[in-house]
Amino acid sequence: MELERVVVHDSVEIIFDPGVLVEALSDLPLPVESPDDPDLGAGDAVVAFGPHPSFLDASWVHCIRAGYDEFPIDRYADAGVVLTNSTGIHGTAIGESVLGYMLTFARGLHTFRDRQRAREWEREPYETLFTLDDERVCVVGLGTLGSGVAERASALGMDVVGVRQSGAAHEHARRVHTPDALGEAVSGARFVVLTLPLTEETEGLVSRATFDAMDDESYLINVARGAIVDTDALVTALDDGVIAGAALDVFEREPLPETSPLWEDDDVIVTPHTSGVSRRYHEDVATLVRTNVRRIRAGEDLTNRVV
Repeated sequence: MELERVVVHDSVEIIFDPGVLVEALSDLPLPVESPDDPDLGAGDAVVAFGPHPSFLDASWVHCIRAGYDEFPIDRYADAGVVLTNSTGIHGTAIGESVLGYMLTFARGLHTFRDRQRAREWEREPYETLFTLDDERVCVVGLGTLGSGVAERASALGMDVVGVRQSGAAHEHARRVHTPDALGEAVSGARFVVLTLPLTEETEGLVSRATFDAMDDESYLINVARGAIVDTDALVTALDDGVIAGAALDVFEREPLPETSPLWEDDDVIVTPHTSGVSRRYHEDVATLVRTNVRRIRAGEDLTNRVV
């Protein structure tokens, strides 16, 4: 593959200004641009948030997310377009976000914040607040994201169990289950954290059966993909007290529709798909792009190649 330029697509504006990535890549030995309506062709590399039909004319597309389920990978393969993603850069931000959700529920911070706005000085009942020490967390998906969660949860003294396709042991999990034992894995866990990719096998994986297997004092945390969870089943489980609450960063429809009952539930934390974002996100993306430009010029295999 011969590269002639790198185009930063305006779709990255969902996360950061294209200009900051252009600046971060200014040391590359080829032009880096962010035109309003790029005329793409062979030799162009595109850095983007999501897919666009014009990308099929480029030589290489880099997705700034770990998830690439929106990209038509079969069409990319047929067109000879290389696709890479940003797996590996989100572990710290995701891990800290999940810790934030768990600490918020454990210490009642969401409740007190709501009362602050109403100027209400009111404590929670004595039996409500708890600490994370010795509480069990089930991390479903032990790749980069899940490992970031498991490592930090273990450091706080939590009892970490996991779920992964292979069932292989993990250094920060006491026990690892395979997906067919999901019900057993979530049973007894105070927190169930979803950090797995969206595939045909994982779509709708977390259903009413999963919620029934969880304890009524359990919380669901989803920082993976919204479609992994049956939303109707989740709403029912929350309404019926089958689980205690949920922290949701991703949804089947984004933005979350104003009519969603999840907005009004005091035991639900809604964040706008930001759990993996930090102010140095563009620098991490730049490192991946820079590495692969070097690999292309050296004729080496690409990092995070999807197709």
